[in-house]
Amino acid sequence: MFVKPAAAPALFTGPYALGTLSTSGREAFPALIRPDGSVADLRRAFDDAGLTMLGVMEDWPRLSPAFAELAARPSGDDPLVSEFRVHAPIAPRQVLQSGANYRQHVIDLHVAHRDGSDGLSAEEARAEAAQIMDRRAADDLPYVFIGLPSAITGPFDDVILPAWAKKPDWELELAAVIGRPASRVPAEQALDHVAGYTIANDLTDRATVFRRDMPQIGTDWLRSKNAPGFTPLGPWIVPAQSVTALDDLQVTLQLNGETMQDESTKDMIFSVARLISYISQTVQLLPGDLVLTGSPAGNGMHWGRLLRDGDVMDATITGLGAQRTRCVAEVPA
Repeated sequence: MFVKPAAAPALFTGPYALGTLSTSGREAFPALIRPDGSVADLRRAFDDAGLTMLGVMEDWPRLSPAFAELAARPSGDDPLVSEFRVHAPIAPRQVLQSGANYRQHVIDLHVAHRDGSDGLSAEEARAEAAQIMDRRAADDLPYVFIGLPSAITGPFDDVILPAWAKKPDWELELAAVIGRPASRVPAEQALDHVAGYTIANDLTDRATVFRRDMPQIGTDWLRSKNAPGFTPLGPWIVPAQSVTALDDLQVTLQLNGETMQDESTKDMIFSVARLISYISQTVQLLPGDLVLTGSPAGNGMHWGRLLRDGDVMDATITGLGAQRTRCVAEVPA
């Protein structure tokens, strides 16, 4: 179910943003959204009836120079974004997700998941985790795993909590959208391959993260993170050139009006550039692919309060717009 946001979600940094919109019974289309909320249909702008946002990314070097001029045109009779349903801005082919990439978040999880057999107090465990994080930043590699595009849903769609998910949690993240193929790129060039940035909420069922029956294998990201709708995305792709403070964006999530996450991207252990460079050493990153950059402190495990039926999550990242998603418990068949 689509839940109309309380206000038109047209607040973003820069002269325009990109999104995917539709009206009732009509096919979704790629759109340019101006700060005044007016919408330009990119299919008409480029005389391509079959154009999608993935197609825009595949042709990013050719199409993107025209966006500034299109944004500057008088909106005239162009419709307003409030007249449309807002979908996830893109349907990517690949989703790469960084885990354990915010210093305080990893420290919190380290303490929350310990069983006490190490004999350390909570304070000693936090100090131990802090030392590990500092060492990781200096000497180690990012931790990255693969997500499924089928988990993506819109920024105002309901999130269905599966009956088997006993500990569903939120994880708000900055996501980079690839605009040029990237293979084995150095960190110094990695951001040249980014078209823009968007908001992702990487929901996780904490109860199924670890395989109790096969502890030697470790984490089970398939089950814990990839249920349908577990990745609300958007509302917009804000072009990279408009995001000038990438290392100090505020990542904020409220649950039923109460702030749970509120941290700057400066707490990242590995920067966006280092993540993309690392991934590209193994994976051929394609236009439209998503790179999720990890979640800051303040998850449900930290607060001892996990998601349940009726919860409403409001999520923002500086300059990228806002999400509002409602949690709905799955009705058993």
